[in-house]
Amino acid sequence: MPALLAGYGSYSFIGWAVTGFGAICLALTYIYLSSRKPGLGGPYFYVHDAFGSKWAAIVAWGYWLSLVASVAALALAFTGYSKAYLPFLDNNPLYSATFAICIIMLFTFINIRGVREASTVQLITTVLKILPLIFIGVAGIMFGEVKEIPAIKPDNNSLFHMVAGLCLLIMFAFIGVESATLPSEDTIEPKKTIPRASILGTLTALIVYMVAMLGLMSTISLAELQQSTSPFADAAQILVGNSGAIIITIGALFAISGTLNVCIMITGTIMLAGARDGLFPSYFRQQNSQGTPVRALLFSSTLGIILLLFNNSESLISSYEYLLIIATFAVLIVYLGTGLASIKLQWKDHKQSQNISVFHLTIAILATLFSLLAIIGAWVIYQ
Repeated sequence: MPALLAGYGSYSFIGWAVTGFGAICLALTYIYLSSRKPGLGGPYFYVHDAFGSKWAAIVAWGYWLSLVASVAALALAFTGYSKAYLPFLDNNPLYSATFAICIIMLFTFINIRGVREASTVQLITTVLKILPLIFIGVAGIMFGEVKEIPAIKPDNNSLFHMVAGLCLLIMFAFIGVESATLPSEDTIEPKKTIPRASILGTLTALIVYMVAMLGLMSTISLAELQQSTSPFADAAQILVGNSGAIIITIGALFAISGTLNVCIMITGTIMLAGARDGLFPSYFRQQNSQGTPVRALLFSSTLGIILLLFNNSESLISSYEYLLIIATFAVLIVYLGTGLASIKLQWKDHKQSQNISVFHLTIAILATLFSLLAIIGAWVIYQ
């Protein structure tokens, strides 16, 4: 992400602010929908409730495709940081692809073990990833050149188009605002737990990522940052030398593995929910004795590996950007459907003489408009 945003310089922080606000609106929308009617499947479940099975199918398949592309992208990111310890991966597409495939298989196996095991891994990796991100951000701000970050606007782009393109790229960092609503059947006190997880998680991500990005851009020149496959490790090398780079690289690997773990977990959840309602083949309804949708997990991870191999001829950063855009564009269709579903369900409640909240209706409208803005960003990037 830092390498992709380096071409915008300090303008990228406008994108972070807009995307962060949009992500919070989406999180609040999911909180409302989950409190109104909890159900397995998150976005797909709510769209099904509002618009029926036809539109729910589009959302279910789009959401699943986004997660599969995310799995492939994150495996590449993990490979990029692993080059510090495994130099044979550098400039060798075959070895890099093989290593990335092994990483996907490892976390698929962890999820097959069950939700509790996957959640434990998620908690550990989340704690371990926040510390190095904050360290690089704060150290970079303190010892770097914060005032020297230039503002760069791509040629022939208006401010609106630039922000739309930034929203598309940055939204990848917020994919998952809905994830707390997905396993609602397995969540303890969902009406309390889901809102806390959604809002605190989104705000924490926004603050930590913006501080980390500011520290990075203050430490590394934008030209060098655009070419870096392990930007946080490179910044640590400049700030504290080899020992710091080693620690930060380990932290980055934990950060990526945590996100990869939860993406694989959700691919199984969404396929299971869709298979129950006939939107995915019934073959994927089977669960093992621990309630894990093994077939869904294995199929999703296999497709992620195929996507990874299709992009193996490109550079690591180019392949990552391509997969990131697929993942983000697909999930934005889901978020657009969710915003519209919230609006319709609230209107439906109003027609049945139920009191509705102006706040929740406004949030749903803002979430819908933000999703449209980021979707426009796909056209801006590829025009």
